Amino acid sequence: MFLHISKPGFRSWVAIWILSVLLLWEGIAWILHFFMSPQQAASRLPYLHEVLTALFRYSGTLAEQGAVTFGNAAIGFMGGTVLGLLLGLLMSVSVWVERTLSPYVISSQMVPVIGLAPIVYGIIHNAEWARIVMAAYVTFFPIIIHTLKGLKSAAPEHLELMRSCGASLPARYIKCLLPSALPGLFSGMKIAAPLAVTSSIVVELMGAPDGLGVLMVSSLYYGSAQTGMFWATIMLSIGIGLISYLAISLAERWLTPWQPEFRAKGGRAA
Repeated sequence: MFLHISKPGFRSWVAIWILSVLLLWEGIAWILHFFMSPQQAASRLPYLHEVLTALFRYSGTLAEQGAVTFGNAAIGFMGGTVLGLLLGLLMSVSVWVERTLSPYVISSQMVPVIGLAPIVYGIIHNAEWARIVMAAYVTFFPIIIHTLKGLKSAAPEHLELMRSCGASLPARYIKCLLPSALPGLFSGMKIAAPLAVTSSIVVELMGAPDGLGVLMVSSLYYGSAQTGMFWATIMLSIGIGLISYLAISLAERWLTPWQPEFRAKGGRAA
């Protein structure tokens, strides 16, 4: 189940959720500072205002390194989306193609990202390309699964009508199958976008020269002196993933207005 920004009350729900998280954060931080020394409490969970101060103080560095991480993740995400879409289309051509490729597609996801990242980085010896490859790796699988599911959801009577009218295979895909697959494709993209950012950060933790992962490692190295910086980096990473998700949700609303959740009660697009 995914959230849609067009649903009534979505903004109110988001505001309540954010306020609840912030209050919970401050409450836990206060409890920790009450029972521990300031250094010990800050190393576990600093006050929110300290993190926000670090966000403002190091905004230039965070923006620069965040752009590096997001840029590589975005390139890998786009590449993984194209690869997943093409493989999904190929697997939809016939049952034997799907049965042949499915074991390889599933097996490719058996290696965890934290274990594969150092292998890829060690082979490529290039942090930028390693981040792109890992982002594409975590992207193409959900794209394949959801695209294939969307292609199979096409109405059989519509396909039969097109066959009876002598429509070619490309025409059936363009006019019937691909529109049916778009909602599934966007569902896969919304799952993959935050994962692409996370995988890029994992590669950076392995010794990349730049990126948010490098800031995390350096902040941990300095201990409580850079706790605010560490948590600011975490918040920025979450923000990038959330923005990616919302951007794809907006594109989905624009490109697939026929979906029921995007329509008003009268039947028109909301």
